[in-house]
Amino acid sequence: MRLRIAHTTTYRYEPAATGVIQILRMTPGSHDGQYVADWQIDVSTDSRLDTHEDAFGNFTHVLTHGAIGDLTIHCEGLVETHDTGGVLRGTDERFPPTLFLRSTPLTDVNPAMASFVREMRSEADGDVLGFLHALMVQIYEHMTFDEDPTTSGTSAAEAFALKRGVCQDYAHIFIACARAGGVPARFVSGHFLRSDGMVNQQAGHAWAEAHVPGLGWVGFDAANGICVTDAHARVAIGLDYLGAAPVRGTRYGGGTETLSVAVKVDQAGRPGQWQSQTQS
Repeated sequence: MRLRIAHTTTYRYEPAATGVIQILRMTPGSHDGQYVADWQIDVSTDSRLDTHEDAFGNFTHVLTHGAIGDLTIHCEGLVETHDTGGVLRGTDERFPPTLFLRSTPLTDVNPAMASFVREMRSEADGDVLGFLHALMVQIYEHMTFDEDPTTSGTSAAEAFALKRGVCQDYAHIFIACARAGGVPARFVSGHFLRSDGMVNQQAGHAWAEAHVPGLGWVGFDAANGICVTDAHARVAIGLDYLGAAPVRGTRYGGGTETLSVAVKVDQAGRPGQWQSQTQS
């Protein structure tokens, strides 16, 4: 599938900030199931973007700027994807899978989650892939997608107790439970072509990858109750959201900070759809 993706993040500072530093993980890489045919990233200021790969191999840009009132970061491109049955191949794996057993404040489990995991692990009887599929289904059924009650700082335990959240929360819960069950798991940020034809989205997408003996890394999208397909475009990975966030940084001085995000994901070549959404 050929996906056309655009992602815009805008900051407004009132009064102006005296300086900003932003780390951008907005550029996807190629692997066996994904080929980046075209990609560009632009910023609204005359700023230098220092490019490097972080410890996990994510393409990373660092933006620094002095006094500023408005900042817009826009990326757009074409990504060709192929359905691999959810199995990830052809990536540069810099660490052993066991690194991704490491818990973080966003992926700790509470007693209810630990009990939840023990029951499923027992039922799976040593079948790691079966355990992960059951975990994904159970989280999908346990949670209700709701943008209001959680933020980027909401932990897996908090979202699990609320039984509500967004894709980031679903991914954190899956990761926390998988690790509690002895399975390495990591956070993935990216984009998703919705099956309902909705091109305009309020944010990027998030899912998890878990390591299965004999298969390697497998993608699980608990928010949609499916394994990763060619509708997913993978951008960055981390131990949790903080390590794979599209934009993360800090500012100096200034007053109120306002953030807005606009994302568009469409199948390239679909007549009129992208153009009509862009002009609306």
